[in-house]
Amino acid sequence: MGISNFNSFNILKNLPNHPKANFPLTGRIDEPLDLNTHVPFRVAVVSNLLQLNKDPLIRDVSNLEPREYRVLLNIGSYMPIKATDIAYLGRLDTYTVSRAVKSLLKDELIKIELAKNNRKIKNLVLTKKGVQVYRKLCQRIVQRTQELESVISKKEKTELVRILELLESKSESMIASHANEQVTRQASELQSSENKKIPADQKEIIRWYKKSAASSKNSNDE
Repeated sequence: MGISNFNSFNILKNLPNHPKANFPLTGRIDEPLDLNTHVPFRVAVVSNLLQLNKDPLIRDVSNLEPREYRVLLNIGSYMPIKATDIAYLGRLDTYTVSRAVKSLLKDELIKIELAKNNRKIKNLVLTKKGVQVYRKLCQRIVQRTQELESVISKKEKTELVRILELLESKSESMIASHANEQVTRQASELQSSENKKIPADQKEIIRWYKKSAASSKNSNDE
């Protein structure tokens, strides 16, 4: 039996023609990880399957890269919006967002718009061409979403969204905690202040967590 509390093979083997039923856990090592009951792995598998650029229905509209789709959709749904806010909403690293923005600007799907109250703030908005692509994408996304959700009830969808919110919140706090622990451990082990610098990706995770925590506090205070 694997590290999980139950062996998924016993469940899958009773499902007719289920491909994963042909892959029982190995007996060559003690307590192998049962990936079929490992939530992060299953979420990652679904995420991989649902990448927009893999779906012919979506590629028929535009042949963008996954990061470009995500950034374009965020801009279309929340514009005017800053690149840093896009990174936070999608939990994307700054470099990924920067590359996507550069590509979308080159394709004239988005443009930069200075904030009216602060000209130093650069917001991102869709161009007319970008709006056309966004609307077509939304139509196709709604179409495939309806098809995808046809296998679950409205009640199950509501519960799934609730569970995903819990997992997202816990994932963020857990990884931020791990990053803080690593920084503290390195600071105690190393003498050079230069070696105590926090890696950029860890800084971003910690910053996201603090932003989410502050937002949650403000909501509770209202």
